[in-house]
Amino acid sequence: MEVVVAKTAGFCFGVKRAVDQVYRQIEVGQGPIYTYGPIIHNEEVVRELAEKGVRVLNGEEELCQVKEGTIIIRSHGVPRRIYTRIEEMGLHMVDATCPFVKKIHRIVEERSAAGDEIVIIGNDGHPEVEGIKGWADGPVSVIGTEEEAEKFHAQPGKHLSVVSQTTFNYKKFDKLVEIILKMRYDTTDVMCTICSATEERQSEARTIASRADCMIVIGGTHSSNTRKLFEICKTECANTLYIQTMKDLDIRLLPSMGCVGITAGASTPNKLIEEVSKHVRNEF
Repeated sequence: MEVVVAKTAGFCFGVKRAVDQVYRQIEVGQGPIYTYGPIIHNEEVVRELAEKGVRVLNGEEELCQVKEGTIIIRSHGVPRRIYTRIEEMGLHMVDATCPFVKKIHRIVEERSAAGDEIVIIGNDGHPEVEGIKGWADGPVSVIGTEEEAEKFHAQPGKHLSVVSQTTFNYKKFDKLVEIILKMRYDTTDVMCTICSATEERQSEARTIASRADCMIVIGGTHSSNTRKLFEICKTECANTLYIQTMKDLDIRLLPSMGCVGITAGASTPNKLIEEVSKHVRNEF
């Protein structure tokens, strides 16, 4: 049995930075600590932080109930109005938004202020996309499927600025942009804001899955980038498993010989990846 673990698996720069900032606040302590939404999409990490007293605020209504303490902005980012609300409440704020996401906020804010119509290639309802939408002052649309791209119609006379969710599938992004450009709008600027770590992770996962007899994808059930890794791997390797923790791994589904590939989403702790790979090697 050959076990191949993706070199790009595990915490990306933005996620590690966000988690480190939470632990730093736990050490220095300025009253109660809250994260606006789960700091990352990994239930195990969120549970560990909860055991250390870090509470998750699920929306503006819960935020408005906070009287004191530190509010940490999640790695996915938030709409501009959340910053304003925290400042108005006089609470201490720590911004753990991924720098790649912050870059999109700046683009959307500037282009929207200039009168552009904003198009976000991504999954509507995802917290990162909801945050990006919150930096636009004018019309903004989210396109995540070919059907949505075909139905899209820009407002007459509007310049289009297209950005993408940082963890979106590269091939899908190219396809959706191709459909939009075929509509021949006079002026359209396309900015592929998928982060380089996502591109490398997806590319490596595709390469490993193409030669694996079984592929294991590790990540939280709510993790968008992990789901996309699963889709990519499933296309290359029919026997692809999606697990969140060790207890989800059914060893009986693995081949007794051949190659098992392992990759993981950007919010998956390295210790879990090591635990899974060690277990697979020990079993065979």
